[in-house]
Amino acid sequence: MLTIILITMVVLLLLGFPMMIPLLVGTMMMLLLELDFLSHSRIVNQMISGVKPVVLAAVPMFILAADIMTKGRTANRLLDLVSAFVGHLRGGLPITTAVSCTLFGAVSGSTQATVVAMGGPMRPRLLQKGYKDSFALALIINASDIALLIPPSIGMIVYGVVSNTSVGQLFIAGILPGVLILVMFSIYCWIGSRLQGVEPEERVNWRGRMRALRLAILPLGFPLIVVGGIYTGTFSPIEASAIAVLYALIMELVIFRSIGVRDLWSIALSTGMITAVVFILVGAGNAFSYVISVAQIPQEIITPILQTLGDNPTAVLFVIAVAFFVGCMFVDPIVVILVFTPIFMPAVQAAGLDPVHVGVIVTLQAAIGSATPPFGCDIFTAMAVFRRPYLAVIKGTPPFIAILLLATVILIFFPQISLWLPSLGEL
Repeated sequence: MLTIILITMVVLLLLGFPMMIPLLVGTMMMLLLELDFLSHSRIVNQMISGVKPVVLAAVPMFILAADIMTKGRTANRLLDLVSAFVGHLRGGLPITTAVSCTLFGAVSGSTQATVVAMGGPMRPRLLQKGYKDSFALALIINASDIALLIPPSIGMIVYGVVSNTSVGQLFIAGILPGVLILVMFSIYCWIGSRLQGVEPEERVNWRGRMRALRLAILPLGFPLIVVGGIYTGTFSPIEASAIAVLYALIMELVIFRSIGVRDLWSIALSTGMITAVVFILVGAGNAFSYVISVAQIPQEIITPILQTLGDNPTAVLFVIAVAFFVGCMFVDPIVVILVFTPIFMPAVQAAGLDPVHVGVIVTLQAAIGSATPPFGCDIFTAMAVFRRPYLAVIKGTPPFIAILLLATVILIFFPQISLWLPSLGEL
């Protein structure tokens, strides 16, 4: 019976139905065929409880801030700043793309917003400079995934809610892993530029650099205020999300005047639609997680594996990484976090692992899954934005996926990369 349910969900997914439909259909089939003793009202209560945590109020606020800045001038100012300082290096243009995606990720917290905001201006520049389109596309969608690690991160908010872990601590813990991946991507860009024989850009003089820095000061202030405020305990993640919206409005509406009051309606509508999708996914994912937990399905599959590992923390982390990586290849990362996290938390506690460090590993797998075939969400975003076929978009992704997997191994063996900054806040 379980096989029939899984096949039905996969078929619905392949037919193009949004992820919430297979989740809800799978939940109802489990109720009708396996768990007829459960009432429909209990499932509805589970969906409601999935979206009840107060910290989820930060999600629509960060999405709104990202939409405002995507519509405005923030992206171009960050691009010009990074290009002015590193554009003259070998591989400077792709390194500019990677750094700009990281900076915009620190502003938006959304991989898909970063693909749109950074990919639009950078892909033509990369192609004009002589880089292969497969390299440019893969760089944009994978560098955008750093947005899931650099705060604010919607993935970390969802993990924090499910695992009852401090979202503020998770935000701070994601900074150094995000920088590590940026450095690894930059090294690969340097190597790729040499192999493709692409010459660097002309050096920008210091006058031009100072001008670019002056124009980008306000966008750079966004992550400093949000992350700095959370790190120092000045405000909570929810308060940080409200400040993010206020800062974005003042910056784009009042100072830059890149958007008008009339634009706010379309921006709010876009935010509402994205927020609705996220919250429906969270609610449906929570109900599906509850149903399969009652049916003991995940426990029957994963518990024997964890029992053979005992309390070996490294082995438990590897199993968690593999499970989330494989899951995120096929299903929306938010759903995987919702379903798998409660299953693995007892093993995390038994092995004495820090849930903050585990959250970074989990979020990194969600980032990898966002750009990994067959169903990475950033792949389909790139297809829509750049009007390129599926195979063309994924052609250049394997080296970047290998780098992200290597970063996972490094973080597993060196947890202090994740935990050092949060530990400073406890001193």
